[in-house]
Amino acid sequence: MIDPVLASRFQFALTTVVHIVFPVMSMGLAPFLIYFTWRDVRGGDPVYEQLRRFWTKIFAISFVVGTVTGIVLEFEFGTNFAAFSTTAGELFGGPLAVEGMMAFMLEATFLGIFVFGRERVSDRLYLVSSLAVGVGTWLSAVWILIANSWMQMPRGYELVSENGGEVVRLVDPVAAYLTPRFGYMYVHMQNAAVESVALFMAGVSAYYVYRHHVWGTKTEHIAFWRKTLKIALVALLITAPLQVLQGDLYARHVYETQPQKFAAMEAVWDTEAYVPEYIFAIPTDLSQFTDPRAKELFGVGIPGGASWLASGGDATAEIRGLNTFETEAPPVAVVFWSFRAMVGMGFWFILLAFWGGYRWYTGELFEDGLLHKALMASGLLGFVAVELGWVVTEVGRQPWVIQGVLKTSEGVSPGLTGAEALITLAGFVGVYAGILALYAYVVARVIRDGPPSVRELRSAAERDAAPAEVPGDD
Repeated sequence: MIDPVLASRFQFALTTVVHIVFPVMSMGLAPFLIYFTWRDVRGGDPVYEQLRRFWTKIFAISFVVGTVTGIVLEFEFGTNFAAFSTTAGELFGGPLAVEGMMAFMLEATFLGIFVFGRERVSDRLYLVSSLAVGVGTWLSAVWILIANSWMQMPRGYELVSENGGEVVRLVDPVAAYLTPRFGYMYVHMQNAAVESVALFMAGVSAYYVYRHHVWGTKTEHIAFWRKTLKIALVALLITAPLQVLQGDLYARHVYETQPQKFAAMEAVWDTEAYVPEYIFAIPTDLSQFTDPRAKELFGVGIPGGASWLASGGDATAEIRGLNTFETEAPPVAVVFWSFRAMVGMGFWFILLAFWGGYRWYTGELFEDGLLHKALMASGLLGFVAVELGWVVTEVGRQPWVIQGVLKTSEGVSPGLTGAEALITLAGFVGVYAGILALYAYVVARVIRDGPPSVRELRSAAERDAAPAEVPGDD
């Protein structure tokens, strides 16, 4: 039978990989929806009401599915990682509980008003509901990343003996919950969410703009799709460069606080200086793909780039090799190639943003078929980049579940057998594949149906404004 540690890791990874799609969509849409609501409440251009109604549907679907898939993650701490929960429960459980009581309840309470209350509440309350939903969505990330950043960089605790074992006791909440890692993780994650949704919006709208302006096929709601494309490009022009710049600072912080992870990201086995930073690399044989080593790959790179990245400007700086650490190295191939792919996509997103911005400036945004095809092909790549970023973050930390405190192999439920872990893993594969497929189908249906027409919006507004009939008036 499969090792219960390996099966539990696969199961948690699968659950997270599927679940993260939905909060990324929700968090990324939140700023857009607040803006659309503000413009809608102000009145004027009806396209903003179309934008609000259309993207609110996708937000609501993502929220519901994200809630269902996210709850399972918390149960897995008990079913598959009970030893971890026992050791770190006092510190780790607090942020998760607060996330549910504060952020989730705020978001869920006002979501009903935001989705169903436009014609039932005042403009001011409706705008407040959009702000509350957006703040609640982003607050959820605060508490989840507080917990995860502590696992990456534990602070504010002490280990005490309890029932024959060592457990974590919280001694300094400020140090524990506001680690230096938290700020880097939160900015990177939230910016990535907005960037991913901007790419998705750009990809979908580019399809309809391409059909109408390049193919010459008459397309309904073309003003809506043109506006969507422009708004998405503005967001990309802001988020794409910021993600790369902030990612550079984040990587430097990883080098200083998790040197083993950084060495895996750059495939440095022996301590070296002037290590190249490969933007693109090709293994010359299979062994180099499964066991990559810096300076032995064929690719396009920056000489001394990794050393410059680690040190903040010194291309001759030394990077500690994986062979010098006492603990085993993480799966280097997974971390190295995931990091390469994520960084490569980050620069591609910058190119897309400035390409689109230039075409907009020259007045050819709606006629550039090649740009439209590139945006369509890149519509889901933001989500892929987020997934790869989390692979680097979590796999790169191995063999630790809590860096320097508790190994992953020691955090798995002690009574869990290989057979039990394998059965649940197989079940999760089927269920989560079905959930993801159903979500994709429903979102595709929403996109295919398009936004409500201006005529439908006017009819609804007139119907809501008409005086109610009083029984007996006739």
